[in-house]
Amino acid sequence: MAMHIVTKQSKKLIKPATPTPVTLRHYKIGFMDELAPAMNVRVVLFFSVNHNHNSKFISKLEKSLEKILPRYSVLAGRYVAATHTVDCNDLGVDFTQAKVNMKLEDMLGSEANLRLVNDLMPLEIGEVDQVTDSLLAVQVTAFECGGIALGVSISHRIADASTLCTFLNEWANISREEEYEVEHIIGSGFNSSLLFPSRGLDPFLQGFPRSKTDYDNLTINHITKKLSFTENEILNLKEKMMRDQKNGSTLRFSKVQVVSAIIWNAFITIDRRINEHPRDSVFLQPINLRGKTSSLIPSDSFGNIWGLLVTECDSGVDTVEELGDILKNSVNNGKDYYSKLRHDNEEGQKMVLNTFQYLATIPPTKNVITFTSWCKFPFYKTDFGFGKPVWVNCGSIHAKNLAYLIDGVGGNGIEAYICLEDKDVPYLEEALHFNTFVN
Repeated sequence: MAMHIVTKQSKKLIKPATPTPVTLRHYKIGFMDELAPAMNVRVVLFFSVNHNHNSKFISKLEKSLEKILPRYSVLAGRYVAATHTVDCNDLGVDFTQAKVNMKLEDMLGSEANLRLVNDLMPLEIGEVDQVTDSLLAVQVTAFECGGIALGVSISHRIADASTLCTFLNEWANISREEEYEVEHIIGSGFNSSLLFPSRGLDPFLQGFPRSKTDYDNLTINHITKKLSFTENEILNLKEKMMRDQKNGSTLRFSKVQVVSAIIWNAFITIDRRINEHPRDSVFLQPINLRGKTSSLIPSDSFGNIWGLLVTECDSGVDTVEELGDILKNSVNNGKDYYSKLRHDNEEGQKMVLNTFQYLATIPPTKNVITFTSWCKFPFYKTDFGFGKPVWVNCGSIHAKNLAYLIDGVGGNGIEAYICLEDKDVPYLEEALHFNTFVN
């Protein structure tokens, strides 16, 4: 089997088309930004061969990026950890051109090539929080067939997945439509620091190694496994869970809750095999607060605007259906909790803060699983002028007991990525009847 290598050909800094005003030079991050893990939020958008591609499309991407950066001057600055501020100094955004010796069709959906997705990213996941680190970075990689991979990385210190998705679609609008001006963007911009002002806090959540060398030096090897669920499979699973519910429950599940319950059950099964006895478990999920609070937080708000949803279950729970009921009730309670939240008073601020502070109280005797869902974020609508993505992927993550969900190819179904120690993979396969779900 041929070795596929990504070769980086050039790298430059893209600066804002107009300088940032002196009055906007320093951006103080909010307390939810402070608490975010030290990592980059990353995604790769894959675009198929398109005969409308031409030698000018790279230049078009660069020019449109220059054009939008004055609207989001924070992205072209550098983070100063000592003061919890971004110096909006217009140093610019990393922009890398690369090529890979393979065809796009050989890449799409392949678990074997999942690690290669990381090479299509412009920055390592842990390459953050130093004053020399770019807050936004882009890598355009060309496949032999003419397909394109657009890898984008944004620091979690200033942004979450919703922010990244909104930015990509706004940048794409400007790139695609010559007459589309930045002035047409009427979004909220970076406002997490206005909604949840700084408190000088340190992150509760750990970060990741900064470089490939750091990964190579780790003594524990982690692996990311991919599961694919079609729309029909999810519908069938929903119906099965409804039939098998106990105690006369009539709760109906979303597609994310169905897949989450299956994966949570798998993590519990793995933990029991490793420890040879059942343990209580804790299921941690970020919840996007945009549009969910009593005081309005616009859907296009930039920054970290999320709380934690904590779901607990005792060691006696051992079926997907029971976990589905527990998860559904927890989600309903979480929605009710945050629906009462007002970000514009101290009580509301502390409601969010308390969910993060809970992390410090979890005893090591519990099995903690971290779960995040990017489903319904419109990554698949991103069109720079050469069509919409045929695949969207976040790469592999070096972590244990972590899973993330994203919409499947074309925006349908769900792709689930499960991160665990490689020695535990046989237990995962056993727990999931693995061949039923994986490509």
